[in-house]
Amino acid sequence: MASEQSAAVRAMYERWTVDRLNGRPTDPESWGDLTAEPRGVDYVETDEPGVPSMWLLPHGAAADRVLLCLHGGGFVAGSIYTHRKLYGHLAKAVGARALLVGYPLAPRHVHPAQVDATTGAYRWLLGSFAAGHIAFAGDSAGGGLVITTQLHARAAGLPLPAAAMAISPWVDLEVSGESFRTNARTDGYFYRDVVDGLVEVFLGPGGSRRDPLANPLHADLTGLAPLFVQVGSHETLLVEGRELADRAEAAGVEVRLDVFAEQVHTFQMAAGRAPEADDAIARFASWARPKLGLA
Repeated sequence: MASEQSAAVRAMYERWTVDRLNGRPTDPESWGDLTAEPRGVDYVETDEPGVPSMWLLPHGAAADRVLLCLHGGGFVAGSIYTHRKLYGHLAKAVGARALLVGYPLAPRHVHPAQVDATTGAYRWLLGSFAAGHIAFAGDSAGGGLVITTQLHARAAGLPLPAAAMAISPWVDLEVSGESFRTNARTDGYFYRDVVDGLVEVFLGPGGSRRDPLANPLHADLTGLAPLFVQVGSHETLLVEGRELADRAEAAGVEVRLDVFAEQVHTFQMAAGRAPEADDAIARFASWARPKLGLA
């Protein structure tokens, strides 16, 4: 059974659903309250990558290895503040510094503003770090950006990172996965109509749901970095996480897919509190360290 601490993630989503159905605004900034403060991590805000970002600096971490972290929030919410603790835990476990990027949000900024911003931040990082010393990490919408940023970078002739970690990646903008039906009673918030509405806001009136830089299930994934996908068995995005892993593997990408029993979307947000979240972070770290050349 899921731990009591892990169940707090689903309980938050259920509160969001109650607010939505009663016409009340949700408070996505409370998302970060799920995560315990990691000890021994310093935070430094910076605008140097071209967008508001934050350095996450674990004490004793390698100075020449870095994670490029891309937060979730359906492209309409989330921030460097809601997700700093989650990625602080990950950076600390890996033993590298991290740059958490605050890309522009919809509806004010529609696609491709987000992938343009994250690719620009990656280009900026390449001015100080070798590509083989960089790993991408992202959750939900940020998990999709983990893939599309690589596609955009590849098209621009940039070298690709050493590894990519995707938490509950949101990649199917056609909202076609069977788990929207089979997991409708276990997810808590990300129902088909909710996700479909987020797609419309993100793409704007002229966007295509099959644009490879928005929906990487329609992209050529050949040559992308080794990929580790984590999803929860109870989330509605389960099928698209599996499909992303399958398509990447078919394209010759080294892939690992872990499905966590009885877990919901981005359950890793309970890092430092829920054993399942801490296990997931530890799995990412043990996989990513050798990819980055860390002992």
